Amino acid sequence: MTEPERAPEATAILPLFPLQTVLLPGVHLPLHIFEPRYRQLTADLMSGAVPDREFGVVALRAPLVREVRGLDHVHDVGCSTVLCEAKRLPDGRYDVITRAARRFRLRELDHTSAPYLLGTVEWLPDSLVPTSAEPTGHRLAEVARTAHERYCEAAWHDEDWHSPEVDAELGDLAYQLAADCLLPLEDRQHLLEEPHPLRRLRIVCRLLTREAGFLETLGAVPLPPTQLAAFTKPAELN
Repeated sequence: MTEPERAPEATAILPLFPLQTVLLPGVHLPLHIFEPRYRQLTADLMSGAVPDREFGVVALRAPLVREVRGLDHVHDVGCSTVLCEAKRLPDGRYDVITRAARRFRLRELDHTSAPYLLGTVEWLPDSLVPTSAEPTGHRLAEVARTAHERYCEAAWHDEDWHSPEVDAELGDLAYQLAADCLLPLEDRQHLLEEPHPLRRLRIVCRLLTREAGFLETLGAVPLPPTQLAAFTKPAELN
């Protein structure tokens, strides 16, 4: 499935999933959905009642928040994601896979118009990289890829990670490099909020270099992403 066409409007109304994680553009997000209001949202996404099968993900500011009632409960910059696959289970739950699409800033919350949370969002385009800065961008990309390789070699087995494609867009590369790395929520949120592709590359390079240093100093490695999901369920909605 391709991403939805970008609407010319600067704002939109999106269904929202508040989660204890930060979703980065281009990343696939699996969800196991069992609460009735989110089952209804999934049905609305599948039926076309929600345009383009697109909804928003925002990160909770505190892990103990169970019900979002105000803008102060969530980070105001989030990422939309598009439903790619959905499987309805016999008990009415759903297993779905989505693909993150575009950044937004959350302006208002609506608790009453639908069974699930709605948000008025403002789309956040990337800053343009001038042609004169492209050589700098390519050099930053090489440095960031090296930092990613160092991190992954310290953290994972060879089969548990891969480098982004060589022709990855400059604006997407930082997100792709961070996708399979276990960065703290605050760091991922900082990366999401940065509008300039070159500054994002600098940020991800610094973060991955720092984390690789921790791993090499401690002599311990985290579980690979494929196994980590069995122990932590940041994307499970209840």
